[in-house]
Amino acid sequence: MSDDRIDAVTLEIIRNQLEGVAEEMGEVLVTSAYSPNIKERRDCSTALFDSTGRLVAQAEHIPVHLGAMPEAVAAVLDKNPQPGDVFVLNDPFAGGTHLPDVTMVSPISLDGSQADTEGERTDEEIVGYAVSRAHHADVGGMTPGSMPAGARDIQQEGLRLPPTRLVEGGEINAEVRELILANVRNARERWADLRAQLAANERGGERLRALLADHGREELLAAFDAVIDYSRERVESELAELPDGTWKASDVLEGDGVTDADVPVEVAVELDGGHVRVDFTGTAGQVAGNLNAPLAVAKSAVYFVVRCVTDPEIPPNQGCYEPIDVHVPEGTLLNPDAPAAVVGGNVETSQRVTDVTFAALADAAPDVVPAGGQGTMNNLTIGGRTNEDSTGEFSYYETIGGGFGARPDKDGMDGVQVGMTNTLNTPIEALEAAYPLAVERYALRPGSGGAGRYRGGLGIERSVKLETDATVSLLTERRRTAPHGIAGGEDGATGENRIGGERVPAKTTREVAAGTTVTIRTPGGGGHGSPDEREDELEARDRADGKTEER
Repeated sequence: MSDDRIDAVTLEIIRNQLEGVAEEMGEVLVTSAYSPNIKERRDCSTALFDSTGRLVAQAEHIPVHLGAMPEAVAAVLDKNPQPGDVFVLNDPFAGGTHLPDVTMVSPISLDGSQADTEGERTDEEIVGYAVSRAHHADVGGMTPGSMPAGARDIQQEGLRLPPTRLVEGGEINAEVRELILANVRNARERWADLRAQLAANERGGERLRALLADHGREELLAAFDAVIDYSRERVESELAELPDGTWKASDVLEGDGVTDADVPVEVAVELDGGHVRVDFTGTAGQVAGNLNAPLAVAKSAVYFVVRCVTDPEIPPNQGCYEPIDVHVPEGTLLNPDAPAAVVGGNVETSQRVTDVTFAALADAAPDVVPAGGQGTMNNLTIGGRTNEDSTGEFSYYETIGGGFGARPDKDGMDGVQVGMTNTLNTPIEALEAAYPLAVERYALRPGSGGAGRYRGGLGIERSVKLETDATVSLLTERRRTAPHGIAGGEDGATGENRIGGERVPAKTTREVAAGTTVTIRTPGGGGHGSPDEREDELEARDRADGKTEER
């Protein structure tokens, strides 16, 4: 630790307190939200930033949210935030990731004041920012659920919000609220979830001010610097233990929603002492469909991989990112120009960036890097439009787990979220209570994990029957390119989508009649090591134990 203003014991106490604030914000958001997508699946993230926009502490929520959050705070800082303000944004070209992910940024002042007695803005010092990001089940656009497979520009995907004051001087801006709610489906549910985010940010402000009272301004601000320095030094030390050199890998996305042509993703990872440069030169130019990923999303995926190949116990904050340089040419798949469609980039392209970066590091960190996981979030959106009697409007969104790639020393996990998402599933009871849907099957896919010394995790089969006419959108991957095995392990099984009895493409939006069943079979993970080694080990164990074990 380079900062001598604070001792190590005090720093560890404050670090845990700051992370506790971020975690408590997340609990407030989840328990206050109305939609199953946030309340049940926990598709949300919370964090604390310092006054200059550096990430200080985060809850361990959604990787693709958290790594991209600094861009949102930087966009708000350009708007001269004041105590008592709360900014809302979702614009992927101004700090967001994709339109359904709505971010709120709240300045935190020393005493929480918002205006003086005459209503004028105060000069109270801002010491930090409370930030929440949540995936809203609908933000407008061409289809219910705001995840259209065939979108060609961002306007088709929903309401686009640059950093905007939803709260000013402690008061809700009613015109901004009305503008947002007039452009989304199920406005009552949207406002309930937005209020949950406001409550989460307010709790963050309360708890940070309590820490200021306990430790004093100077000690707490010194702790901000010290914990960031500590994480940076730890990451640099971990990276320095990896061999210097440049490693390359490539992979593809299975069409962009407009055509089925493969979209190449290429990376070169250069390790140099305690630093890493990740260069995506050679990756496809931006595409006509919605798989374009904002630069913040590409960075977030890289940050996640580096966190995985270093010590995951390192406190997650801005210091973890500083030794990492990400280069992406402008106007490409991972750094598109507006008004590119991007809704699939956040959920699917981010997964491929994770896969290809892991693949590049497989030889540099063979004891850590797993085989390929399912490599997709298996996005399923089902939405009903309002009928003549103003009923039938709903938006259900789910990402479905699959196989985790086998690890160097153990099998992959079955039926879990992989890579850039960390959500739960929607429990069947909650799903059927909230939506006109019925779950007919929810089970692991036998044999879908790749064989190896260590087997890849199993995928999932989930079948949902529609009880009303609805629009179904699917944004999926790994339907024709399998999750790769490693070190002689076999590939995992590819996924499959069916609407009724028809097998449909990886990216599909359709109007579907009541009574139809939508089935998603998710990919399995790749295997690690030769399958013969597993057989040899099991046979040796059988002989030692005098029994037969299932292979």
